[in-house]
Amino acid sequence: MTGYYSINAILTDSQKLPCTFDLTVPHLGYLEGNPGAPIKSGTKLELPLWLAEMLAVSNNGSGSTVLTLDMPPALSGRVLNALKADPKTLDLRSLAPHFYGLGSRMLELFEEDEVGEVLGETFKKRAKEIADHAHNPRGALGEGAEFLRGLDEEERQLFRAAHESAKAVRTWMAELKTT
Repeated sequence: MTGYYSINAILTDSQKLPCTFDLTVPHLGYLEGNPGAPIKSGTKLELPLWLAEMLAVSNNGSGSTVLTLDMPPALSGRVLNALKADPKTLDLRSLAPHFYGLGSRMLELFEEDEVGEVLGETFKKRAKEIADHAHNPRGALGEGAEFLRGLDEEERQLFRAAHESAKAVRTWMAELKTT
């Protein structure tokens, strides 16, 4: 997913994160709809990940950061607990269309071992379910349809790859029988 020209990386970096300004910043009021006005210290905004990250790592020369990033709601404690309980029940797409990409980027910015562990286990458990639905089209059309609607973009790519490979194997087996 990484790469300068990766559309998934671009879309991940455009997801909004909650931030709190630590300093008053002149002339950035347009971010909250007040062109020309300053953003006051303590102001909470949601900014695209790429902008929030740049402002979080920049400082005013005195060592103070411009803003503090908060963990996005898609990776809140409540969501992590739900993922630990049963990762197949959550609609990851509604939380963040590029859920795993967002999680990966957050792990670059925050030292959250638990988030990494939960995301890894979630992906493993959901990948099994995705493969099952990809190889069993009847399940994908019936009770599995709701699960499949909630797949994030990486999971959708996994589903397509598993579905195409299963279809290719069936075609190959049919060709073997005819020869």
